[in-house]
Amino acid sequence: MQPRKFLFADVPLWLRKRFSDGQRFVILCALAGLLCGLAAVGFHFSIDILFEWVLHFANSLPKVEGILFLILSPAVGGLIVGVVIYRWAPGAVGSGIPQTKAAYYNHFGFIDLKQGFWRFLLGTIYVGSGNALGREGPTVHMCAAIASKLGQWAGLAKARVQAMVPVGMAAGIAAAFNTPLAAITFVFEELLDDFSTKALGGILIAVVIAAVIERSILGHNPIFSLHFPSFETDWWMLVSIVIGFLAGGIGHLFVSSIVNLRAIIREKEWLPVWLRPAIGGLGCGLIATGIYMLINDSSVFSIGYGALNDAFDGALNYQAFFLLFLGKMLVVVVCYSTGGSGGLFSPTIFCGGMLGGMCGVAMVSLFHLSQDIVGACVLLGMGAFFAAVIRCPMTSMLIIFEMTLNYSLILPLMAGNMLAYFLASNLRSVPLYDALLVQDKVTLRKMPSYQGAQDYESLPIKTIMTHDLVTVRAEDAFTQALDSLEGKTHHGFPVVNRQGSLVGMIMLHEIFEQIDAESTATVGEFLQGQRLISVCPSDSIRQVVADLIREDVLQVPVVSKNQPDRLLGIVTLHDIARQQNAITEQIGR
Repeated sequence: MQPRKFLFADVPLWLRKRFSDGQRFVILCALAGLLCGLAAVGFHFSIDILFEWVLHFANSLPKVEGILFLILSPAVGGLIVGVVIYRWAPGAVGSGIPQTKAAYYNHFGFIDLKQGFWRFLLGTIYVGSGNALGREGPTVHMCAAIASKLGQWAGLAKARVQAMVPVGMAAGIAAAFNTPLAAITFVFEELLDDFSTKALGGILIAVVIAAVIERSILGHNPIFSLHFPSFETDWWMLVSIVIGFLAGGIGHLFVSSIVNLRAIIREKEWLPVWLRPAIGGLGCGLIATGIYMLINDSSVFSIGYGALNDAFDGALNYQAFFLLFLGKMLVVVVCYSTGGSGGLFSPTIFCGGMLGGMCGVAMVSLFHLSQDIVGACVLLGMGAFFAAVIRCPMTSMLIIFEMTLNYSLILPLMAGNMLAYFLASNLRSVPLYDALLVQDKVTLRKMPSYQGAQDYESLPIKTIMTHDLVTVRAEDAFTQALDSLEGKTHHGFPVVNRQGSLVGMIMLHEIFEQIDAESTATVGEFLQGQRLISVCPSDSIRQVVADLIREDVLQVPVVSKNQPDRLLGIVTLHDIARQQNAITEQIGR
């Protein structure tokens, strides 16, 4: 969706006359903090109220009917959300953070306020009915939409409207988690990727006001109440290394499961899009209800922070930790992959806490340590798993500190978080939110802000390559190939065999020439002996341009580095030139 062009008359007269563009921006940052804080707190309350009603109503029913209600409640919520997303609000699927990034880089930060409304409504229904996703990602998208709309309403310049997005994003995180410092670092690590004092000023204003609003309504206490004492540095803190390794490896498995299952489900064209969230909700209901019956703990449903407070209090045993960890992991993968409306922050912190708790119980059992060690390991696991999944190491440390106000574990927390982060980064180079965007064939094309001061031509070619491919089948005759390309305006096409493997490239003029020559060969036979030129996603734009010029070709397929016949995309000199022009327009050269 393209941003609406605001007329000068749209801007309130008093705002135009009395304040400059920069002054309006500061005022709007303060207003964004106020509105985003209220929206985040309202979202918090709406989810909690709905899920408390669901749980209370289920417990008021006879046992069998209550169990059936708990199983079906997430499915019904998923069905409602699936229908609304399919018909009216396709932008409300998932966590909202990928959509926020795409809007920031591809549309100058334009986000329709309707998207914020749908986020609030559908997130409440989906998570409040029991589905195991979080509220923080949707809060980010909702607050970014509010801030973006304020910038549009006030008639700010394009760059200023774009700058309102990180302002709303930070305000949303600050209010959702009660973590103002972590909100600032998250915006820079996830969205901006570089530190700018110009960006910091507006973000800081919004974060402070949003945090004040949240604390005025919900109280000054952190989300989790810790009852174990402060710790002095001791040998047992080396468990952070074990937790870091486990969090890095399992976090990688968690991310891969979401991305891969999501891709598999999207390929099932026979499965209606509107029905998929209901199927995920049914899976959530079955698993979460089963665990609820086994250990009398409903934390696999919805947000589930209650189990983390129990873990800090030493009220969970090894079986409870394991079941809650495994159950939450499974239902989150299912709920997110089937197109639910909810985020991944809360589930990530929950799973990390349960993983750390298992390590803590093992430490206490093996070395006869104080029971307080279990709660400490829960805290370490929360941070390490967040670092492995979300890939924001500074945020992962600050967010755990601010959510618990416990500083005594900062050293092992830092060690475990960084170990988990580096291990997960080595196992999967593309972070979760970027992987979801790539899967959606969305390219963050305007990249200078995204990569800081880095030269545009040093960026990897995957940032601008085309994912939406038009291919030719190797077994087709040339007339068949031409028929399959009807209405296509490209000049060159990748050729794939029956297994989908890349066998070569063919130009449109070559197809016409072979038809004119009445050739009886197939496209694949014609390409036998062709020297295929290809590039990898990690190759720099500068390197690809040099390859195209040296080989005197206008387009080249992008293939997997480890599987040269696996086609990932295509890039042309025209693509590169067009994006270079877009960059020039954005930075005003």
